[in-house]
Amino acid sequence: MSASNKDKKVILSGSTVTGDLTLGNYIGAINNWKKLQEDYNCHYFIADLHALTVAQDPKLLKERCYSFFAQYLALGLDPEKNTIFVQSHLHEHAELAWILTCLTPMGNLNRMTQFKDKSAQTKNINAGLFTYPVLMAADILLYQADLVPVGEDQRQHMELCRDIVVWWENRYGEGTLKMPDAYIGKAGARIMSLQDPDKKMSKSDENEKNFVSIIDTPKKIQKKIKS
Repeated sequence: MSASNKDKKVILSGSTVTGDLTLGNYIGAINNWKKLQEDYNCHYFIADLHALTVAQDPKLLKERCYSFFAQYLALGLDPEKNTIFVQSHLHEHAELAWILTCLTPMGNLNRMTQFKDKSAQTKNINAGLFTYPVLMAADILLYQADLVPVGEDQRQHMELCRDIVVWWENRYGEGTLKMPDAYIGKAGARIMSLQDPDKKMSKSDENEKNFVSIIDTPKKIQKKIKS
């Protein structure tokens, strides 16, 4: 790493491989990442561990990781300016997540509104979904991130991450973990579903008419918009 890179603030963000990247992911996230890569030391990852909160076909998950990497590059992320990686390829994510899980009170996780929302929509309510925010905190703190580009729906998770830093410092002292800040872009923060304007566009939506995928053909996009 050059001296100039060492002086730059660190950015960390990722996208869960629960489906192909959507128009919402591009406008709300990756388009911002492209701008940030010019002025920050950026780490963008493919979040396959987070995807495991939903039942996954191992072969399809592996293929989707490669597809995501290609889509990142196609959408303008420069591998010469960014560190791009697959989450599960670095075992430290899971190791730190376990340590932080043992530090995090159950009551704080019980208050996570995203867990309440998702658990109400699925029968697959597992411990991974419950501790999802702690793994997210591990992702962030592992890289000493200064800023974390997130959507508005992740703000509560960022607050938990900051709380974890405080709990860590109270127990082990200061100087190990860096206190991160959320970076919430204004443009395209909430691109809504094509069929349900009250719901955010999601790549994991079971109804593919609800979203425009980055790899959809022009004909397929036209059909979705007209339907």
